[in-house]
Amino acid sequence: MPKSVYIHIPFCIKKCAYCSFLSGINPINKGVYVDKLILEIKKFYKGEILKTIYFGGGTPSILDVCEIKKILDCLNFNQNSEITLEMNPKTCNLDKLKGFYDIGINRISLGVQSFNDRILKIAGRAHNSYDALKSIENIRLAGFKNFSIDLMYGLPTQNLKIWQNTLDKAKNLAPPHISLYGLKIEQGSEFYTNLPKDLPNDDVQADMYEMALETFKDYYHYEFSNFAQSKKYTSKHNLTYWNIEPYWGFGLGASGFTDNKRYENETDFEKYIKNPYAEKEFYKTNLLEEHIFLGFRKFEGINIKEINKKFSIDFDKKYARQLKKFILSGHIQKTLQGYKLSKDGVMLSNSVLCEFLDD
Repeated sequence: MPKSVYIHIPFCIKKCAYCSFLSGINPINKGVYVDKLILEIKKFYKGEILKTIYFGGGTPSILDVCEIKKILDCLNFNQNSEITLEMNPKTCNLDKLKGFYDIGINRISLGVQSFNDRILKIAGRAHNSYDALKSIENIRLAGFKNFSIDLMYGLPTQNLKIWQNTLDKAKNLAPPHISLYGLKIEQGSEFYTNLPKDLPNDDVQADMYEMALETFKDYYHYEFSNFAQSKKYTSKHNLTYWNIEPYWGFGLGASGFTDNKRYENETDFEKYIKNPYAEKEFYKTNLLEEHIFLGFRKFEGINIKEINKKFSIDFDKKYARQLKKFILSGHIQKTLQGYKLSKDGVMLSNSVLCEFLDD
């Protein structure tokens, strides 16, 4: 049974210009949504003790503390469970944080993105740099020892100097965890409809990524875009995804993975409200390719003994051509458990990993 749960909260103060997620819905009906979400959870969740719970969105911190508590009351967890709530700095006041802490939330994921007010405005963020700094202070005052901040590079008009300034401020704040996101213009976003000018090119984005690697070199770089002060602060929930472990996805448009099959919930808000307990529609994916793509994203790389056992293959034989090519080029390195991407391999990961796709 899944030991992790993702809960999607689709409401936002405003939708960011780069966002293509199922979000931005007016929170006027948030109470009704919570009630319907609980009906879905009660139908499918079997009461197992959960290793991780993750409230994502959207902006889950738009919900009142009592609404988050109603959802948590449907789930079984203990003192070892990681329970994460995503927050926008504009909704991150001290009283609310203390309330979330008191009901069992023990990890905050804060969407900072930048410490430059002009960049934040261009990106369509609701907060400014002061809000972000105050939020981090309040997170600590509320008692949270474990929290993460998101930073984004490749935004319009963002240059290397501006990016380095954001990196330096983040480093000085010493958050336990940092996640990086390179801008991708995706269908469904405002940037897709109105392509912005002055976007950093691929070479500049690569330089930005390398600057982050250098700035956070004292952190444990355990996945392409994720850094923790120590293994204690790695995102256990995200590791569920990268390790291809089963998890429930509850809420509008949420995805889940059970019985080696994936599903996606209804994406129409009105239809979900009318029938939140519709049977899941599962679809099969190429799990071997997922293990390769997601496994290579981790700093430790892939474990070929586990892959060979799970898929009844000889990894070294099946991918002999690719391994020989990229070991010789220096993009892949041998490890005690299998293989990992080198630093150069990470920079060219899309090109490298595409060669592991079945014809």
